[in-house]
Amino acid sequence: MIPIALPSLSENEADAAREAVLSGWVSQGPQVAAFEREFAALVGAPFACAVSNCTTALHLALAALNIGPGDEVITASHSFIATANCIRYSGATPVFVDIDPDSYNIDPELVAEAITPRTRAIIAVHQMGMPCDLSSLTALAARHGVVLIEDAACAAGSEIRMNGAWERIGKPHGTIACFSFHPRKVITTGEGGMLTTGDAELDRKFRLLRQHGMSVPDTVRHGSPQVIFEDYLVVGFNYRMTDIQAAVGRKQLQRLAELIGHRRALASRYAELLGNIDGLRLPFEPPWARSNWQSYCVRLPDRLDQRTVMQHLLDRGIATRRGIMCSHREAPYADAAPRHGLRQSELAQDRSILLPIYSQMSENDQDRVVDVLLAELDS
Repeated sequence: MIPIALPSLSENEADAAREAVLSGWVSQGPQVAAFEREFAALVGAPFACAVSNCTTALHLALAALNIGPGDEVITASHSFIATANCIRYSGATPVFVDIDPDSYNIDPELVAEAITPRTRAIIAVHQMGMPCDLSSLTALAARHGVVLIEDAACAAGSEIRMNGAWERIGKPHGTIACFSFHPRKVITTGEGGMLTTGDAELDRKFRLLRQHGMSVPDTVRHGSPQVIFEDYLVVGFNYRMTDIQAAVGRKQLQRLAELIGHRRALASRYAELLGNIDGLRLPFEPPWARSNWQSYCVRLPDRLDQRTVMQHLLDRGIATRRGIMCSHREAPYADAAPRHGLRQSELAQDRSILLPIYSQMSENDQDRVVDVLLAELDS
C-alpha cells in the first residue's frame, strides 16, 4: 500500500522523547520553551506559543482578540472544519467566501466584498501549504481596520515573497499565524500547534489562556525558592503542549529543510509526469510563493467520477483523499448563508483528489501512482 501521507520520524525523535520521559518533567516545561524559541527563530517571529493543536491555536487567537457574539469573521468554507468551528467556539459568526480556483486559497476580491461594519477578523488559510495572497490580504485588513489571522496549519516551512524578500510563513505578516503538527503535516509532534505573533501583549494572553488563566506558570512556581500561590485571572483553557511532544518537535525542526526538499522534488516530478494530460489540472504555485507541498492536489477531467477513480486507485494499493472539504455543506453550517456563491469551493471538493506525497516516497512509488492514474485517465 502506498499511503496518502507518512510521518517522517527517526531514532533521533524517539531518543528525544525518551529523554523527556526520563527527565521527570513530561508536561509543559523546558522542552516546550525551547521549542517555542527555535520555532520563532526559524520563521522570523518575535513570539511563538506552543499549544495542544492548531484548533486550540485558532480558538486562542480569537479569544485573545476578544472576538465573540455579534462579530463576523470572514474565512473560506473550503478548509478543514476546524477553521469554522473555532469561530463558532467564540460565539462569532463565520462568513464564508469562495476561493481562487488555481491556488485553492481565499479570493481577496471576494473578501473585500464580504466586509461589513460587524467584521472583526479575516482567517485566511494557506491551503495544503500553498501560501495565500498575503500582500493583498494584509493591505485589505489594514484598510478596513480588521485583524488578519493566518490558518497556517499546513504551512510550516512555506515561504512567500514580500517586499522583495523571501520570508517564512509565520513571520508576522498578519496579526497571528496558527500552525499544526498533526501527523499529516510536514513536521509532527503527534498532535500539537503553535501561534506566532509580533505583538507581545497577544503572546502574553495566549500563555495565560492556554493554562487555565493561571497567573504563575508551573515552571516558575516549581523553580521558586519561595512559596508562591497562583491566582486564576480569567476563564482559561487547558491547551498546553507536553514536553514529550516538544522534544520530538525540536528534532523535527532540525530536519524541516530536508523534508521540504524531498517534497518539492516529488512535486516537480509529478508536474513533469502529469503535465501534458488533457483535462487534468495540476497545482499552481505563484512566482511569489514557495509551497512546502504538504499535499499534492489534482483536478480531474469532467468526464471522470471522483469516487470511482479513488476506488480504482485504492483497489491497486494507492491511497488518495478527495478534495478539501467545504464546511458550508456540513450540518452545523447549513444555516451559514454566504455573501455570494461558493461554486469554486464546491468544484474543488467534488472534482479534485490528493495524491500520495511524503518525504520517504521513492521514485518507483511515484511512478506506480502515475501509471495507475494515467490508466484511469485513458479509460
